[in-house]
Amino acid sequence: MTRFLLRRLGSAVVLILILSAVIFLLQSVSTADPVKAYLGANASPAAVAAARQSLGLDDPLPVRYVDFLTNLVQGDLGVSYRTHRPVVTDLQAFLPATMELVLWSFVIAVLLGGLFAVSGALRWRGSSIFRGPLLVLATAPPFLLALGGIVLFYAQLHILPANGRGPGETGPTGFLLIDTLVAGDPAGFASAAQHLLLPAVVLAIAPAIAIGRIMRSSLTNTLGADYVRTAESKGLTPFRVLGRHVVRNSLGPGLSMAGLQLGFMFAGVVVVEQIFSWPGIGNYLAASIPTSDFPAIAAVTLVLGTIYIVANALVDVLQAVADPRLSA
Repeated sequence: MTRFLLRRLGSAVVLILILSAVIFLLQSVSTADPVKAYLGANASPAAVAAARQSLGLDDPLPVRYVDFLTNLVQGDLGVSYRTHRPVVTDLQAFLPATMELVLWSFVIAVLLGGLFAVSGALRWRGSSIFRGPLLVLATAPPFLLALGGIVLFYAQLHILPANGRGPGETGPTGFLLIDTLVAGDPAGFASAAQHLLLPAVVLAIAPAIAIGRIMRSSLTNTLGADYVRTAESKGLTPFRVLGRHVVRNSLGPGLSMAGLQLGFMFAGVVVVEQIFSWPGIGNYLAASIPTSDFPAIAAVTLVLGTIYIVANALVDVLQAVADPRLSA
């Protein structure tokens, strides 16, 4: 297990280094002029030349990449050309909102996917009433689900807000649900939950179906195993058989799909945040692209890519814990 963990950690580090190199090369070959984004289109030639020198854009490519890696290791992601603030400061302001949205969306996706899988594998009576609409909703793109949700729950039913995050001030964690609970603010908690619910469900629908389908197939195969039939012949209830004999042996494929879907959620959050005016890094990235704000774009891409790599590494570890044979 120790060798497996070291191998998985090493591969994750290598992937992050490759990701950083790709991001740097894409930034270097771009035809957009970062100096104009930094100074504005009307800057004088002297100001442009001085800015290129101060930003290190006239240095050879290998020197710039070494500087990029050195700053990255030190936690320096540069200064945003658009906001003129350190990118780290911007990420500290926007990342908690995205993390809260994606994490709650992931919880919803796992719960819906688990219910979809168990109800299908055990053939619960009436489960098609739940599974059918979920399958239909999963075929729609997230932006269409978001717009439909806003029309239905905001414009027609008036029960959920259409945009924003709720209370204006965040606490020490940056997670509004936690901060409002800690502060003893039930009204703020209710508002934050209402603002979070619709975008979280929209982001969770497609991953829930992906996780649920894989888990249902795995559960169905395991339910047909000899040891499960033996447990059933001993008079154990279906829930006891499921809990004691089926779930652990069926977790591997579901965990793999959950890790992939978590990474896809961080990629899809950009669209959802724009539609719901959610103040996260998706909106930050969308505002940075038109202005060729390379430090901000590179930082957000690197953060999202690193989260994806780390999430999949954790999934591999969890799979090895569930089935030690995988760490051999």
